[in-house]
Amino acid sequence: MWLRLIVTLTCLFISAPSFAHGTDQHVLGTIMAINATHIEIKTPKGQSVDVRVNKKTLYKDESNPKGANVPEVGDRVIIKATKGDKKGDKVLLATEIHFSAAKRVPLPMQPVPVQ
Repeated sequence: MWLRLIVTLTCLFISAPSFAHGTDQHVLGTIMAINATHIEIKTPKGQSVDVRVNKKTLYKDESNPKGANVPEVGDRVIIKATKGDKKGDKVLLATEIHFSAAKRVPLPMQPVPVQ
């Protein structure tokens, strides 16, 4: 009897984290296009994912947490998103966007001729 109780409790505790996660999805990649209503992300596997944004979407700049910056094309992002409200809707709506600026390569300096 104790063995059954232990096995049952173990199964409940193992499955609890999956319920806490909810229906959120995460999109990881690089911004290919961005405007006021959507962001197009290219994933590491080469897929293109469109994610809608709205006024409730939170932007978090990892390099400047106190700044009010928005991401740009070429920035790396991790987007926390939910599926649309309608049943069978595959549109993702961003709730949080964590981003870091792409490394900008400075232009090489022109050599100065020696006289």
